[in-house]
Amino acid sequence: MKKNVDEQTILPDDVIISKIYLIRGKKVMLDRDLADLYNVDTKQLKRAVRRNIERFPDDFMFELSKQELANWRYQIGTSNSERMGLRIAPFAFTEYGLLMLASVLNSERAIQINIQIVRIFSRMRTMIESHKEILNKLEQLEKKDLELDEKVTLIFEYLKELEQTKKEETEFKQRKRIGFKTN
Repeated sequence: MKKNVDEQTILPDDVIISKIYLIRGKKVMLDRDLADLYNVDTKQLKRAVRRNIERFPDDFMFELSKQELANWRYQIGTSNSERMGLRIAPFAFTEYGLLMLASVLNSERAIQINIQIVRIFSRMRTMIESHKEILNKLEQLEKKDLELDEKVTLIFEYLKELEQTKKEETEFKQRKRIGFKTN
């Protein structure tokens, strides 16, 4: 019997989402976080990846550079903790790398967690696409709004000119007349 989606969810989505980072302009998950989710040692995960390194091209996985590692240490504020895994540059896995990682790790938990991660990445992509549509519509409205603003400004300028002309006419009619007056 096949489990439904709720039964397949092992962890709350927020836990997984909090472990997705933006590095080099890509959404990635780090090896230490994945090892934690899969309930394996980071060493075991890295060993499995290195044994199958041909499955992980640069757009699937990359190792953080020394500068990126230094930035990471700075953000966390310490490099002493073994738990943080900051002494050795971690692997960063893109969505494609996570899919490939599922074929390297064969535990039931790894498979279920990967399914959940892929669903989260898919929902994030859908949300980003819908946000792009909304931003495009807002941009169009803003352009229309600017055009209307220009037209409204023009109307107000005409009204001011009309008011000034009316004021000048009134002043002209009310001026004190000089010269000969007749009844």
